[in-house]
Amino acid sequence: MKKYLTLILPAVLLSCSKLGPDNPYDSVDFLYGKNLTHDEIVLGGKLENPYKTGNIQAAFDCLYPTKSRQPVETTDLYVRFLPADENQYDLLESLGLNLVDHPLDYEILRDGDWYSDPTLPENSITWQYAVVPKDFVFPEGIRYEKLDECFLAEHAVSGKAADVDWEAVEEMSYRMTGNLPRTKAEGEEVQAVPSGRITIVDSKFAGGKPVGVAGVMVVCNSFIKFDKCYTDRDGYYSMKKRFDAEVHYRLVFKNEKDFNIGFNFLLVPASVSTLGTSDAKGVNLTVTLDSETKLYTRSVVNNAAYDYMCLCADESFGVQAPPKDIRIWIFNKIEPSSCVMLHHGTIVDMSWIASFLGAWSSLVTLFTPDITIGTAASKSYDSIYASTVHELAHSSHFAVVGKKYWDDYISYIATSFLSTGSMYGDGNGNGAGCCEVGEMWAYYLQAKLYKERYGGTFPAFGTSEWFHPQILRYLDERGLGPKEIFAAMDGEIAGRGALKDRLISLYPSKKKIIDQVFNRYD
Repeated sequence: MKKYLTLILPAVLLSCSKLGPDNPYDSVDFLYGKNLTHDEIVLGGKLENPYKTGNIQAAFDCLYPTKSRQPVETTDLYVRFLPADENQYDLLESLGLNLVDHPLDYEILRDGDWYSDPTLPENSITWQYAVVPKDFVFPEGIRYEKLDECFLAEHAVSGKAADVDWEAVEEMSYRMTGNLPRTKAEGEEVQAVPSGRITIVDSKFAGGKPVGVAGVMVVCNSFIKFDKCYTDRDGYYSMKKRFDAEVHYRLVFKNEKDFNIGFNFLLVPASVSTLGTSDAKGVNLTVTLDSETKLYTRSVVNNAAYDYMCLCADESFGVQAPPKDIRIWIFNKIEPSSCVMLHHGTIVDMSWIASFLGAWSSLVTLFTPDITIGTAASKSYDSIYASTVHELAHSSHFAVVGKKYWDDYISYIATSFLSTGSMYGDGNGNGAGCCEVGEMWAYYLQAKLYKERYGGTFPAFGTSEWFHPQILRYLDERGLGPKEIFAAMDGEIAGRGALKDRLISLYPSKKKIIDQVFNRYD
């Protein structure tokens, strides 16, 4: 087990060999993105959409005058939706739509992470812009408007006008509608397939070399033409479609390992960080501690969760993965973190939520989080990493004990927090046993994974608390690791004594050691 952890956690370091042994920062652009703003998008004037059916027809007629009698038929509709709540938003996403919170046919004067339609009420979900097939069946009850009829060559009837160079037609439409840069000469190659690399620096890991922002979604578009893909473990991405002229890029923190880091400013359940507008070849970006705070913290949490999910996918690790579709919220002005599992059906005292999250608590009823990560106390990579794996360890525990156990657990913490200001209380009261086992496990695994990533001795996370997570650390040093300990933690184990008895029943050959370790803290 220890050998496995030692190999898997530094895997990103090994993968960085692509950077070259002599110059670890070869091809890394530390300057790109420094001038990007991550606040509200500021729009300029309306642009002429080169994909409108009429514009494509005009470009076709220009390039193929002898075929001008052949009509270009609409393949797609440029539309916008106004979902009333989370359920309507989720329904649209489940239909595979790329939803964007700003209009796609306007100049962007200042890029950013979000846009709010000024004609809508404050704190409402804003218009969501999308492209749908021409025969799309619009869901009942969701407000929508059709904006343009459009033509996308990849959606045209197969075989029709097979001798037509649709890329040339598309480029001509861009030129005729004034959407190619004036510096591009006639006949100059302007199309490309976007690709690049998104990396981040953890100063205490891999010798400070940039490592990939792993499994995150990269989305790009030029007007209504979209493509998306996920970065690999090393942060490399490559689209499939070719684009004309400049392309708008952004990271959507909806990871391929089935967790979301949200929310965005206007209640979109997966945060967006702009990568700016650049040419069609793609962009490379390296995130550092000096980068914009939201982009940095999202990238750190993303990588910590990605690595944790990879560990859980390996049977030799022996820890069940968190439930699918985990929602993680990051609060840069709050210190504590939590694993409330609201999106997965737990019942939490809302008065505690109000005290815990302050002004943000009203959003909980709209987009329920499972995990919250507070970064106000420290924004270093290793501290955010430690907090994230701690809460993910809780979510693995939740996956095997269920909602009733978690309701008791969170109720105990909420009661303690409201009455004393302490998250863990004094170990007395209903649900204290659930808290004892849960925190022993989470602090132990947090310390275990931190040590394996950064080296050194076992960190003393939580060792001053009444539930003594060091008990599990001592067992780990004597041969009972995460796999063996997690196997003992089902819904019947609520309290240190019950955990001790279960471990002895599972591993009778270790009875003497288990007794010694537990008895030391009685």
